[in-house]
Amino acid sequence: MLHTRIRSAIVIGLVAGLGVWFGGWVFFALVLLVAGMAGYEFTLMMQAGGHRVSLLFVYAIIVLFMLDAAFAGRNIARHGLVWILILSISWQILYYRPGSSTVDWALTVSGGLYVGWLFSFFVSLRALPDGLVWTAAALVSTWASDSGAYFLGQAIGRHRLCPLISPNKTWEGIAGGFLGGILAGGCVGALAMYWAGALGVVQGLILGVLVSCTAPFGDLAVSMMKREAGVKDTGTLIPGHGGILDRTDSLMFVAVVTYYFATWTMQWQ
Repeated sequence: MLHTRIRSAIVIGLVAGLGVWFGGWVFFALVLLVAGMAGYEFTLMMQAGGHRVSLLFVYAIIVLFMLDAAFAGRNIARHGLVWILILSISWQILYYRPGSSTVDWALTVSGGLYVGWLFSFFVSLRALPDGLVWTAAALVSTWASDSGAYFLGQAIGRHRLCPLISPNKTWEGIAGGFLGGILAGGCVGALAMYWAGALGVVQGLILGVLVSCTAPFGDLAVSMMKREAGVKDTGTLIPGHGGILDRTDSLMFVAVVTYYFATWTMQWQ
């Protein structure tokens, strides 16, 4: 199981690394593809929980926010979202189910916002000056934090972090996540300063702390959804990891935090 998990992580890392390196429309297409698969898994998960979530409108919101990030300043999300809200609730009215339609509509809209809006920050992050470095730092720090949490939690984890949502997560794992995230952030910051003149050790360490604080909440958010829906994994696409949403839940939160930290840092340079 561990070997399968490691092999899958290597493949994911290579694909993500190439996408980040090329940037532009190649990166946009990769993020859109991943977000689309995550939206599909979210929809199936909610449907497994007995909710009638519309995949069409989930996709529409995801594409809307991706385009809004790619064409910044054109207010695509503002002008498009209002029509999706009206059309999606009208669809629920036409196919009304007593006691369920309002919740189904809310889950459709919130699912699209959750996946589409959060993933769109990767597009915005990569488009920043030094966006290549910032995006790479976000990915590497998150993966290192997740790995540190997994291995230390497996080795010495005793004190449960959030047993009602995810019984396997421990405070010891959180400590391992902090060690991994901060170490990776500092290393990436140092390398980036040496090779590209961007970031720096201090910024990298701070980003590592932010990632280590943020990533567990992204992970627990999907764990909460799975528990509510009564499913073990969001999918089976990635051997050893589950679904796309299982693998990107932390990254979705981290993308937002990294983007705002990067823009704040640039203002003070």
